[in-house]
Amino acid sequence: MGFEHAIDEMDALSRTAARLRPWLVRGKPLPNLLFFTDPARTPDPERAAERLPAGAAVVFRAFGAPDAAIQGRRLREITRRRGLPLLVGADPVLALAVEADGLHLPERLASALPDLRESHPDWLITVAAHGLDAARTGAAAGADAVIVSPIFPSRSSSAGAPLGLEGLKWIVETVEGPVYALGGVRAGTVAGLLDIGIVGIAAVEALSAA
Repeated sequence: MGFEHAIDEMDALSRTAARLRPWLVRGKPLPNLLFFTDPARTPDPERAAERLPAGAAVVFRAFGAPDAAIQGRRLREITRRRGLPLLVGADPVLALAVEADGLHLPERLASALPDLRESHPDWLITVAAHGLDAARTGAAAGADAVIVSPIFPSRSSSAGAPLGLEGLKWIVETVEGPVYALGGVRAGTVAGLLDIGIVGIAAVEALSAA
């Protein structure tokens, strides 16, 4: 992906995200755009974080990288300076170490959410869901938001069959609480998300500057 194309992708997603309905959690608005880092697919997350628009947030997924704390602190410095929330994926110890604003849990760890909420009542905690049952489980466990994926065909190695817009809409209408869309969200697909009822958009490569 060339630099200009990367900026076009980010612009298309940010403009669409700005048109979604706002949602308050504990008196604060949820981010309308989530940048998910990935060691393989976002090789320069700091550069992308520098270019994110106001209203966005970074979800730092280290996947056990040995330099996770170092990279997390760099992202914390950038996000704090720019007024963007920082969440850490799956690792509450790392989240504490880098002074993150919250945590993003994979679907398999949704059961840990109540204990985490009790220990960290101010954290923004989101949970992944790959279908309706998982979305219900995450919302019932007390997630501040559910990240539903994949909506469109995705290059992620872990992505299953896409839910499509109708599948996403059914989840939004069924689950109590805010829902984000992730998976294959790009400039060419994002417009279809406007009338679904989601509160935000999440992406990996489409928000990563080349």
